[in-house]
Amino acid sequence: MVPPATDLPPQQGEQDRKSFPKLTLSRIWALVCNPAPDRLGYALRMAAGCTATVLVGEVWQVPDLAVPALVTMALWQKDRVTNALAAIGLNIIILFLLAFVYGLIRLTLDHPLWLIIVIALLSFGFFFLGSASKLKPVAYMLGLIIVYALIAIDQVPVGEIVTRAILYADLFLAVPGAVMVVLGLLICPSPKTLLTEGITERLKLSISLLQNPDPTLLDHASSLLNTGASEMMRNVKMAKLEKIWSPQDLACLQQAANASVAVLALSLNAARSRATASAELLNTLNEMATIFARGDYPTNITPPTNPEKCTILRTLASLLPTFTTPVTVKSEKPEKSSGFFFPDAFRNPDHIRFAVKGTAAVMSSYLLFKILDWPGIHTCIITCFIVALPTTGEMISKLTLRITGALIGGAIGILSIIGVMPHLDGVTGFLVLIFSVSLLAAWVKAGNQRIAYAGFQIGLAFYLTDLNGYGPTSDMTTARDRIVGIMIGNFITYAIFTSFWPASARNMVPAKLKALFQLLRKQATAPTLQQREALFAQAQSALDAAKLTLEYTQTEPANPGADTQQHQNQLATWHNTLIQADHLATNLLEDTPAHTTAYIEQLERNAQ
Repeated sequence: MVPPATDLPPQQGEQDRKSFPKLTLSRIWALVCNPAPDRLGYALRMAAGCTATVLVGEVWQVPDLAVPALVTMALWQKDRVTNALAAIGLNIIILFLLAFVYGLIRLTLDHPLWLIIVIALLSFGFFFLGSASKLKPVAYMLGLIIVYALIAIDQVPVGEIVTRAILYADLFLAVPGAVMVVLGLLICPSPKTLLTEGITERLKLSISLLQNPDPTLLDHASSLLNTGASEMMRNVKMAKLEKIWSPQDLACLQQAANASVAVLALSLNAARSRATASAELLNTLNEMATIFARGDYPTNITPPTNPEKCTILRTLASLLPTFTTPVTVKSEKPEKSSGFFFPDAFRNPDHIRFAVKGTAAVMSSYLLFKILDWPGIHTCIITCFIVALPTTGEMISKLTLRITGALIGGAIGILSIIGVMPHLDGVTGFLVLIFSVSLLAAWVKAGNQRIAYAGFQIGLAFYLTDLNGYGPTSDMTTARDRIVGIMIGNFITYAIFTSFWPASARNMVPAKLKALFQLLRKQATAPTLQQREALFAQAQSALDAAKLTLEYTQTEPANPGADTQQHQNQLATWHNTLIQADHLATNLLEDTPAHTTAYIEQLERNAQ
């Protein structure tokens, strides 16, 4: 039977029990500096895409270039296939968007009351789609662009309103879409390349753990392990769409991706227990990493001839012969597609409440913007679409990141206006500045999801500050006003989302744990090693999702009248449950211990 967390070896169990998930400043800094696979390359490509968008906008004299630049940063993808698909989808949306905007402008022109009603209805619709449909990644951005286009019509001559508004809405999406298609195909790698790089990184990290582990390396390995193989599975899916790779090769690489996660987990456990790997095992892993680094994959892998002294390392060595050997699984009946909307879209009141709160934030910002008659703070409306989050825990935990990112981006923007812009003679220096700050924002955004919001906020504040007019600007007033608008939008959204129908992240923990226990049951009954490895990788992603939700729960204030001690005990119980589930998943890589089903049921009862 798998040992409970209280019975784990001292160096492992005590370390896990003390690592109660908290997003401290030291952990945030570690996540900022974390050299995740392809993070630098992804950040460089994203910065190049944003800079190219600004260049095209300068040539075409596109107004408010901050919006197209933000759209590029929000939608830029790692590989060329996903990037092209996102851009094509964006350009298809433009066709419907133009007709939609034209009809709205005809309806609201010279009718302020109708304009308010339309903005409210649009906000509600896009917030609802963002919460209850598969349009979630782009729903908020579409809402932002349409609402912004309607608000901007007050700032152009009456005779040009319809033409200008449609043109702006078109260019806000057409320019990023064109850049993502053309530049993305030129500079973005193939998803197969990213897949082999991901496998290589995990193998090299495993070797480093077995040779000379240190606290920084252990933290990096743990962070990478928590991602599971979800990103590599997306790479497999996108590589299949390219139709240029052999299905057999992709099947072998898919198996290798899952196996690399298992090898990393066992190497991490071996490093924590200070186990010593044989030179033969290290050489085998190094040869495998070298082959994957070339974009190929090894076959007929021979395990070490001499058995390893440590049980963990013997288990690791037993994974190598099937590392790139896919198993033929009897096809299961495909699950019925849930359609465009989530199954609970029209049953769960949280979707409606989220849309109402988002609409209230947008309308409060809009009314404040009109009452103050302060055109420069229109960014408060844009901000509401970007920072809305479903739970109180997420709002609280990310508020600091948002404000910090906005202050960093705004400070860089103002300092560049003071110290850099006056010395720029042409567009080249201006684009170098845009690229440099975009790279900083993209690096943070390309990191762990716990800090990615700060990166986007850096880009948001900088673009809205410096992309005012065409070319280098010296307008400090607009920069100040836009930063003030960003801060107002942040605080209005935070106040509304945490005051009305506050949705607790605590309520989401049971669902996360249920998904994790289902994966553990499947792993325990899987007939082949390859299937156990695939389910283990999925379990790691499920573990990270549960840990993240638990972190959000920690930041939430206790409900009035609630038993604080009971609340803390429940959090501690959930945390210990995750520790034990993690070790169970690792042990199931070797075999299925006796009473595993009863043990999982016990974990479920403890977590209730």
